[in-house]
Amino acid sequence: MACRGGCCSSAGRLNADNARFLLLAVLIVLYMLCGAAVFSAIELPTEREAKERWEERLENFTRRHNLSRAELRHFLREYEAASVAGIRVDDIRPRWDFTGAFYFVGTVVSTIGE
Repeated sequence: MACRGGCCSSAGRLNADNARFLLLAVLIVLYMLCGAAVFSAIELPTEREAKERWEERLENFTRRHNLSRAELRHFLREYEAASVAGIRVDDIRPRWDFTGAFYFVGTVVSTIGE
């Protein structure tokens, strides 16, 4: 079926608004790519050094306490899950007591906007 009138004649063309939007989108993506490259170049070496130090500490700990790496990693995963759930090692006030919950609600309410 052939297209008659002006309905399909502008389908291949880009009007000024669409061109501006497309240019803005491309610029934002380029800006994000450059930002990612900068942050990666700055942070990746530090992260690798920290990872090496952590692996060395794990090795020393397992050797000193006669544990297998698998046992220690399992324990650390359990600790991480407890920490994410809000369980703390120290006997300080609970994270979700009334004042902590009030602080959280205040933070949520203050960051919601138009």
